[in-house]
Amino acid sequence: MTQDDLKRAVAAAALDDIDALLTPDAVIGVGTGSTANHFIDLLATRRQDFRGAVASSEATAERLKSHGIDVLELNHVGTVPVYIDGADEIDRQLRMIKGGGAALTREKIVAACAERFICIADASKSVETLGGFPLPVEVIPMARSYVAREMVKLGITPVYRDGVLTDNGNRILDGYDKLFDDPEGMETTLDGIVGVVTNGLFARRPADVLLLGGDSGVTRFTR
Repeated sequence: MTQDDLKRAVAAAALDDIDALLTPDAVIGVGTGSTANHFIDLLATRRQDFRGAVASSEATAERLKSHGIDVLELNHVGTVPVYIDGADEIDRQLRMIKGGGAALTREKIVAACAERFICIADASKSVETLGGFPLPVEVIPMARSYVAREMVKLGITPVYRDGVLTDNGNRILDGYDKLFDDPEGMETTLDGIVGVVTNGLFARRPADVLLLGGDSGVTRFTR
């Protein structure tokens, strides 16, 4: 199976997993990225069965709307029963690095408001220790240089993601050369740097369920 086939397989498995949640009043949280896009395309086949969705990015909102799925503001919804999204890396404790698509802040907000977080990923995203994928850090533009210097002090090499502006109007620094043996602690430390909006470690709020696609099919893991 190709990587794209695996992404479609885990997206289909996620739709099956949330079947009981698709009720007329239900609002589903939906993530950002290529795997999430496969889920959106499949979710559209059930668009008459639920109320709408909360999107983690403008790109996701547009894709949902293109399928006739109503997009609701999270402030008007409060909580969502489930949030479905991919990951750039995920470990055995279902902690993740996310934000390759620069949507990490809104993804983290929707995840925080979800009763259940389902991660959908292909086997290439599964790792023993987080940090092989560059860690995105969203920063206020005027704080970019200061945050970069603070990242260096933590042993992280920052690289400015040139030309990228987040949906929130901020910038991204990608952190290299650091494996995270204590991702919860590093998530807290990075978020404590003045000028950081948030970082792409999803350790304090990991996934509850992982649907991992491999050559033998989709395997379901839970915390």
